[in-house]
Amino acid sequence: MKSADPINLPREIPLWPQGAPQAGPEDLHLPRFTYYLPSAEYRTGQSVLVLPGGGYGMVSTPKEGHRPAQVLATHGIAAAVLEYRHSPQRYPVPLLDAQRGLRLLRSLAAEQQDLNPDAVGVMGFSAGGHLCGLLSTQEALPLQGEPDDLDSLPSAPNFSIYIYPVVSMTQPFSHFGSRDNLLGEDADPDLAKRFSIENAISDTSPPALIIHAQNDRGVPVENALALYQAYTDHKIPAAMHLYPIGGHGFGLAANHSWGQRMLDWLSDLAKEA
Repeated sequence: MKSADPINLPREIPLWPQGAPQAGPEDLHLPRFTYYLPSAEYRTGQSVLVLPGGGYGMVSTPKEGHRPAQVLATHGIAAAVLEYRHSPQRYPVPLLDAQRGLRLLRSLAAEQQDLNPDAVGVMGFSAGGHLCGLLSTQEALPLQGEPDDLDSLPSAPNFSIYIYPVVSMTQPFSHFGSRDNLLGEDADPDLAKRFSIENAISDTSPPALIIHAQNDRGVPVENALALYQAYTDHKIPAAMHLYPIGGHGFGLAANHSWGQRMLDWLSDLAKEA
């Protein structure tokens, strides 16, 4: 795949122009939506919403946000980094931001003749991978405040990319820090089960790519294995690439080939559309 050089300068776009719903004093700078639009002659038609990790207690940019978005854009794929709200904000706030971000990215795609609003996916790292899973499996939340044009757009992605994702919130291999930040230490067990992504995959879930390292001690590889098994059980196309070494939080490290594997997967997905 050819690389586009240069790309258009990134543009920060208000996610909630009238003010974010359920905003608190801690939300002075978040949520933040930064859009990377490739040069027109290189566009593949696809767009990706990038969700950084951080255990729902922070957002890990630029490593898991702006750098991946730049790579996508230089290969013709429009990308947006969503720095979503997190602890002390809890559910549903991060998912509200993610669903709004997906709708905004879909709206931006519809404005361009060479971007397809039906080829808008999501990529999440670590806890951002869990939010990717929620976005891919959960119904749209009730509308907040005065409706606008974005509210009529679908909030579900057309494909999902999970990078060392937090998946389960109930199993021994769960990342309980993410669970506590999202749902609280006294989380309702039924809600924790519902938000374990391996339980939420259905026959209508979009195709997926899963990346993980076997020696990940932060978010054990069993999360990825459970997720892949759920996709397999529901006969949803999914590809998984596991690396023996990498630990947690490797981003787009030079010693990993997953970046090119992702680009190849996205290219194949575009051909199949």
